[in-house]
Amino acid sequence: MKIIRPVHLILAGLVLLLLASCGPAALTPSPTSFPVPSLTPSPSPLSPTAAPEGLSVSGVVLSDPDGVPLAGATVRIRTTGNARTTDSTGHFTLSGLATGESVSISAWVSGYAINGVAGVLPGAANVEILLRLITEADNPDYAWQPSIYHEGQGENQGCAQCHSAAATGLAFLLPVDEWLLDAHAQSTVNPRFMTMYTGSDVNGNRSPLTQYALSRDYGRFPLPPDLTQPYFGPGYKLDFPDTAGNCAACHVPVAAIDTPYDVDPAQVSGVAAEGIPCDFCHKVWDVRLDAATGLPASNMPGVLSFEFRRPLEGAQFFAGPFDDVFPGEDTYSPIQRQGQFCAPCHYGVFWDTQVYNSFGEWLASPYSAAGIGKTCQDCHMPHGNATSFARPDQGGTLRDPQTIFSHLMPGASSTELLQNAVTMTVNASRQGDQITVEVTILNDRTGHDVPTDSPLRQVLLLVQAAGPDGGPLVQVDGPRLPDWAGVGNPAQGYYAGLPGKAYARILEELWTGVSPTGAYWNPTRVVSDNRLPALGSDTSTCTFTAPAGGSVTINVSLLYRRAFIQLMDWKGWDMPDIVMDVERVEIP
Repeated sequence: MKIIRPVHLILAGLVLLLLASCGPAALTPSPTSFPVPSLTPSPSPLSPTAAPEGLSVSGVVLSDPDGVPLAGATVRIRTTGNARTTDSTGHFTLSGLATGESVSISAWVSGYAINGVAGVLPGAANVEILLRLITEADNPDYAWQPSIYHEGQGENQGCAQCHSAAATGLAFLLPVDEWLLDAHAQSTVNPRFMTMYTGSDVNGNRSPLTQYALSRDYGRFPLPPDLTQPYFGPGYKLDFPDTAGNCAACHVPVAAIDTPYDVDPAQVSGVAAEGIPCDFCHKVWDVRLDAATGLPASNMPGVLSFEFRRPLEGAQFFAGPFDDVFPGEDTYSPIQRQGQFCAPCHYGVFWDTQVYNSFGEWLASPYSAAGIGKTCQDCHMPHGNATSFARPDQGGTLRDPQTIFSHLMPGASSTELLQNAVTMTVNASRQGDQITVEVTILNDRTGHDVPTDSPLRQVLLLVQAAGPDGGPLVQVDGPRLPDWAGVGNPAQGYYAGLPGKAYARILEELWTGVSPTGAYWNPTRVVSDNRLPALGSDTSTCTFTAPAGGSVTINVSLLYRRAFIQLMDWKGWDMPDIVMDVERVEIP
């Protein structure tokens, strides 16, 4: 047996190997790390470190304006790991300072805004830091701030004023630049979401409204679409034309925050049309989860499971992953470093059927283990080469790149992430007049099922065996790809009936019997689910008739497809398959 990889795949593998050993290592948790009870986590950049030697400063942290000492406050030499917590009297001492070098000292405690003092010289013993209590009220009349640049004053200019590297000469992107390239910024214009919502194709052609029949026992019930007539795929507004639904609770959150069932995503404007803007995530105070399950309540999608702190007029408030950001009106929010932050929009139950569950899959895996696991942010907001999250001329300070999360948030459209998701192993052999190909897929580098989230997604394993003349060998045993992999020309991506296997969660509409379906706003049931859980594996064996003589070439491809091909044809979605892995084996 001889394995041959095309040169471009070898180079791609080397690139991925280099990436894995450098910055984006957080994308790929090592399978050997779980479960190992003795594994020691690396210290968080927000965790106090061992007391360094050197000069010190000391002082007290008090509440403003009443002057009550604040115990348990984190006091830090800004942008460093040199931190301590205040004692029962609010006092602190920070050591390890160099002679003559002034420092900035920050302080934060839960429920208060961050504050600090700049220009503190080593040896100072009377540093006083006042922290302002954050109101527990949430203001529904708050005007959301734009992410992109707008004419105005101060924060009304938009987040890009300080958090975009445009025209600055910086060698890296800042958060707004990254967010603009991310799917969260496209949630109100994503053609897949919008055409599924409206029931049209990308050219605006709309399917007929859903037709109904009457049953003496059940009353009015929907009929399947008439495919003898022009049809452009399903749509929420075809089934429920008189309601808006709760799609906006995740896709248009700033518009839906107070009216989650009354927002039509096709009708929004202003900041709401930015999708999931910066201001939304940085107004999150906490996430409401069921104490027994650790999951959101099934009837509380998106904004319904978030707790917000929208400030009153004349004030401002931002929650973030750092406890040393001052001056300003910021606070440290531990939830922004935790996978639970993603739960409200990445877990969803419709008509008692669990549809979205990437958060729950992660929660049930070893990757969520406290202290030794990986969070959603570790993989989808990996550290890059940025040394600041704000422009230097707008107060951006130099930081360790390993403390700054990327806002690119790669997902189902990221070739690099998908090629770094699983490991495929191919073994092929000749046994008499038969060729046996065994393929194992191991989900060793993804913290949830593969594929996950949208039930439209699938992973296709394609096994091709050719004789010495290049013609395909006859398959005599083993799995074949299902009809929903596409009936038609394999050269155009229609793989039904070919040797291989499909991994997907297949839903069927209860009333119409349509399956597979992505119209999960209707009552559905799970027909099958053979996706690969975290650290799970699956082995497929295909057997072919061997030629009388000459070598045999085996080509095995693992493809990621973001929607069923029939649905893509109806909707006009142009989404080529992403090659996750390719193996070529020659058998003499």
